[in-house]
Amino acid sequence: MTQEKFGEIVAEGIDAIPEKFLRKLSNVAVVIENNPTSEQRKKLKLRHNWTLFGLYEGIPQSARLGNYTGVLPDKITIFQKPIEDEAESEEEVKEIVKNTVWHEIAHHFGMDESAVRKAEEKRRIKRF
Repeated sequence: MTQEKFGEIVAEGIDAIPEKFLRKLSNVAVVIENNPTSEQRKKLKLRHNWTLFGLYEGIPQSARLGNYTGVLPDKITIFQKPIEDEAESEEEVKEIVKNTVWHEIAHHFGMDESAVRKAEEKRRIKRF
């Protein structure tokens, strides 16, 4: 899949986030990279055979103080190759991207990994 097509899918994933959350996004950029860098993998202590679909790097909104000004944007990175390697179809790529975007935006709002996973489980139950 081209990076342009993958970018369209990421944009669709962002558009799938409820408007009440999109309005509250603040100082965050969403970027696409092929794979996590060795520095990112090292920082996260990822084992060689572990897969990473996305990564939030920044100061969560819940931790920002009143003097939060003049700082570079937080960054959400969506990793194209691991998602493509996992997916068996374009529809599955779309689903993984949508879930990954949601997951990383939850981190932007201050949810830790445990809270994000609980919220994801609730989302899955609501869909079925």
